Amino acid sequence: MAALQDANVPFLLGGAYVVEVYSGVSRRSKDFDLYVRPRDVDAAMDALARAGYKTEMTFPHWLAKAGRGRDYIDLIFRAGNGLCEVDDSWFERARDDELLGLHMKLSAPEEMIWMKAFIMERERFDGADIAHILRRCAMDLDWPHLVRRFGPDWRVLLSHLVLFGYIYPTEQGRIPNSVMEDLIARLRRESPAGGQERLCRGTLLSRKQYLVDVHMWRFRDARLERRVHMDSEDIAHWTKAIAKAQQARQARGV
Repeated sequence: MAALQDANVPFLLGGAYVVEVYSGVSRRSKDFDLYVRPRDVDAAMDALARAGYKTEMTFPHWLAKAGRGRDYIDLIFRAGNGLCEVDDSWFERARDDELLGLHMKLSAPEEMIWMKAFIMERERFDGADIAHILRRCAMDLDWPHLVRRFGPDWRVLLSHLVLFGYIYPTEQGRIPNSVMEDLIARLRRESPAGGQERLCRGTLLSRKQYLVDVHMWRFRDARLERRVHMDSEDIAHWTKAIAKAQQARQARGV
């Protein structure tokens, strides 16, 4: 963090540390997440390399890494599905904090919810993080901003809000009625997409579990939509890494 500050590279704290701040839930993590704008990734990698870290652009569409010994830093500039780009709004809405004597900026809870909402892998589902953040922060969230963040993916937000009401039946009142009514009204107005090309958006939620849909059942992969920052090469690289991640989990006994 000091190396990035000394190099005047803007960054935000994220990951498990920020989840603990907003939710009160603490857990150990294998790395430390920092969010940067796409345009600042190279400068961040250069600053960390000068500080003695080994750096790599792990996945050009969303993630770079820096490591030294057993310590790893993730430099995140989008979600793994090519959505949720870290833009100026992340920094405008960031919250002040102090960590290890350094003045820091935390990613806002709205952006944390947006980023985590799409993580629905078989081996990892971040819905509990979202539920815990909502339990603590729902009354203070900028709900219009959060709904705008999801945009055409509003069904994903609605699914997490429905789950929140199921998980915490006595806390349902923390979610504004106006938000639920708006999203449910959208659901009622939506008509089936008849006559259109068959599309699978499951690949925006899991990089593995919906490959059968696009490879065997000939659904179009939603990651190829114009609004998603991925191309066929990125998708192939991201898919190839599944086996490596599985081997790493097996080595850890997970």
